[in-house]
Amino acid sequence: MWEALDLHHYLKLAISFCLVYVVLKAVQLYFHRRRQVEIFKQFPGPPCHWLLGNAGKFNRDGKDLDVMVEWSEKYSGAYPVWFGNFSGFLSIAHPDYAKAIFAREEPKTTLSYGFLVPWIGKGLLVLTGPKWFQHRRMLTPGFHYDVLKPYVKIISKCTTDMLDNWEKLITKQKTLELFEHITLMTLDSIMRCAFSYESNCQKERDSAYVKAVFDMSYLAQLRIRTFPYHNDIIFYLSPHGYRFRKACKISHDHTDKVIRQRKESMKQDKELETIQQKRYLDFLDILLFAKDEKGQGLSDEDLRAEVDTFMFEGHDTTASGISWILYCIAKYPEHQQKCREEIREVLGDRQIMEWEDLGKIPYTTMCIKEGLRMYPPVPIVGRTLRNPVTFFDGRSVPAGTFISLNIYGIHKNSSVWENPEVFDPLRFSPENSANRHPHAFVPFAAGPRNCIGQNFAMNEIKVAVALTLNRFQLSPDLANPPIKIPQLVLKSLNGIHVHLTKLK
Repeated sequence: MWEALDLHHYLKLAISFCLVYVVLKAVQLYFHRRRQVEIFKQFPGPPCHWLLGNAGKFNRDGKDLDVMVEWSEKYSGAYPVWFGNFSGFLSIAHPDYAKAIFAREEPKTTLSYGFLVPWIGKGLLVLTGPKWFQHRRMLTPGFHYDVLKPYVKIISKCTTDMLDNWEKLITKQKTLELFEHITLMTLDSIMRCAFSYESNCQKERDSAYVKAVFDMSYLAQLRIRTFPYHNDIIFYLSPHGYRFRKACKISHDHTDKVIRQRKESMKQDKELETIQQKRYLDFLDILLFAKDEKGQGLSDEDLRAEVDTFMFEGHDTTASGISWILYCIAKYPEHQQKCREEIREVLGDRQIMEWEDLGKIPYTTMCIKEGLRMYPPVPIVGRTLRNPVTFFDGRSVPAGTFISLNIYGIHKNSSVWENPEVFDPLRFSPENSANRHPHAFVPFAAGPRNCIGQNFAMNEIKVAVALTLNRFQLSPDLANPPIKIPQLVLKSLNGIHVHLTKLK
């Protein structure tokens, strides 16, 4: 009997504790909302639903980004967006507003990037403050053009493997979905360039590591858009959380093994020059030899984080860029033909690109940039202000404000770009680019936290586009147009389908 009374007593205490917690949480949310409403009062924005905020306008139907472009046009490039009635952020889609944020070293937002930490660790993408600055300085030599030069032939080989596979596939099927194949190609090339690892992932798609990388990409995005999964405990206990942890372990074990083997092989080679005589320098070489101003190298944990970050950022974003650019070129045969004539004049009878070729295809490069303008691989990036900021028009927001930089919206802003929905590569001719706002075209972000690997990415895009157009005629699958959805990178809900015809 006494045991029953004690149990009843503890149950009442537990219920009381839960009620107090709920009340305190509700009060916290109430005052948080009041503060945000006060901050955003100076920024007119779209009307909100009493419960959903603006979330009801986003239906994953391919129009979500375009809805935000409409709001940007109506509310002058800076306006609040509410998900529910307690979580809001300031969305920016004008280069003058973007300039004020990109110029600062503001940290990435926890909401999206924080969920990647179990996978990529605390590398350059998510670090802040002095440690971010230290890593940025230590990693910069890894993207010097002397290091990037040998990568062009590696990327050419990976692209050629993909195109050889396409030749076989188009004899069996009418159309080809680009993103899946290009993602495998960019994963293959990044593994070879990052740590000289022959993955054969384009042929061995069922390898544990490749499946783990795809699982982590999918599950990280699933967690971002599934509100209950924002809670660590709920996600940890869910089947998706278990699957994510399993994939992370496979990835980390693979990275640790590669680093361990490289350290063993480097015991005889004390200098980068010695290694370079034997083979090209890869990203892992640069990381292992990197030293800060005190002569300290990266810890094993930091090494793994930077390698995994480079793997994540270097394959999915580039695959998105290449896929959408090829889709644009497929839609506009007149531009496609001009690119092909330029490419064939440079390549002649060669089937691979070389470093010197990259600067000899200006029209193709303009088409690539226009594709990146229309379909930026990372359509939205987030920042959390550490300090207050005052914009060019005098309006201010305090520290702690969540800023969403809508790169897609900046690239479609009609006050900057004439007829922004028209594909026009000549926007990027030297004479047309000279007087444009420096923050009007930001596919790799801008300022001190811009993409450190943007030259690597542009080189890979040029190689993949050039070799593809040299071998195939592309045309869109009009019966199955892509439905664009903003995730960690810009993807299509139904894939990106094109018709391919082998050229002589």
